[in-house]
Amino acid sequence: MNQKDYIEQGEKYILKTYNRYPVVLEKGEGVYLYDAEGKRYLDFGAGIAVFALGYGNKAYNDALKDQIDKLIHTSNLFYNIPAVEAAKKIVEASKMKKVFFTNSGTEAIEGALKVARKYAYNKDKTKDYEFIAMDQSFHGRSQGALSVTGNAHYQDGFIPKEFRAVFAKFNDLEDVKSKVTDKTCGIICEVVQGEGGIYPAEPEFLKGLRKLCDEKDILLIFDEIQCGMGRCGSMFAHDLYGVKPDVMTLAKALGCGVPVGAFVVNDKADGALVPGDHGTTYGGNPFACAAINAVFEQFEEKKVPEHAKAVGEYLWDQLEQLKDQYDFISGHRGIALMQGLEFVPEKPAGEIVNAALKKGLILMTAGNNVIRFVPPLVIEEKDVDEMIRILKEILDEA
Repeated sequence: MNQKDYIEQGEKYILKTYNRYPVVLEKGEGVYLYDAEGKRYLDFGAGIAVFALGYGNKAYNDALKDQIDKLIHTSNLFYNIPAVEAAKKIVEASKMKKVFFTNSGTEAIEGALKVARKYAYNKDKTKDYEFIAMDQSFHGRSQGALSVTGNAHYQDGFIPKEFRAVFAKFNDLEDVKSKVTDKTCGIICEVVQGEGGIYPAEPEFLKGLRKLCDEKDILLIFDEIQCGMGRCGSMFAHDLYGVKPDVMTLAKALGCGVPVGAFVVNDKADGALVPGDHGTTYGGNPFACAAINAVFEQFEEKKVPEHAKAVGEYLWDQLEQLKDQYDFISGHRGIALMQGLEFVPEKPAGEIVNAALKKGLILMTAGNNVIRFVPPLVIEEKDVDEMIRILKEILDEA
């Protein structure tokens, strides 16, 4: 079949919850993707900030092939070697206490919310608890994750208002404080808001949240599903702030393409969940955890977070120059290899992304008219130069 045939078949048989681009991707190599007709695309989306190691990393692929020949799945009624090894790597890297493996970021959020609720319940045996979450946040598509996602567009039709979190302004500590009540069991926020438009947290905001949670004896949850695992130039984004959460959620680059997530707890939150409180069939299976181990090994060998920091600085400079050249670019923000350019309403970011795709460049939108730059963390300066060249062609035409 040709590309057109695959698209027609996909439209016929796949539930239409996405407006997909008219491209059928077939293979990847390095930081490039190729469609079914052989056209090459420079990838600055990385599968929504997932494929940190790029495509065709031999050590990563070999580790997965080796695990397939050993053991792909066993239930959590037993230990397995990759899971034990992956747990040690995550705990040591995060300097936290225990980890629970999930299949996705959304499931990691669900588990983190259960930890906070159970921690509060263990103190007073009350079931009437609520969370404080941030406006314009995004934490996933399941019922619990949607309840703390600060965008009515995602919630309406699925989450009744009475089941939604209390929402506060991101980076406004006083607004958060004003929302705390005796019912508050946890505060959840992204260290860098992704879907909301690439907004990094301010240092004093995170420090204030930490102090507030300590004073009220409630749990602080950091969502690092998109901004963690090296993307911000350190293994975890909160490392840049010197602020530790009680619970942290991970996914995306944690498995670099294999569906896997995790939530990690500190000493305070450890013990909130006991046997029977939470579970998963596939979470932590040998295949998924072999991917985690391979990712950590490659991150250490290639010094991926340090590389992301260095190339991210170069990307920042190039995007700043673009912003200064075009008066329809109204903003630029982000950290390392998680950056965004905001455009005025008259220049829709979606149209620029579509034009880029035609020229062989994959970009993504985020928030209100923002182009999001979340490439594989192994990109080089020459890849940034190529992206800027293509993007500049499009902006000149605009």
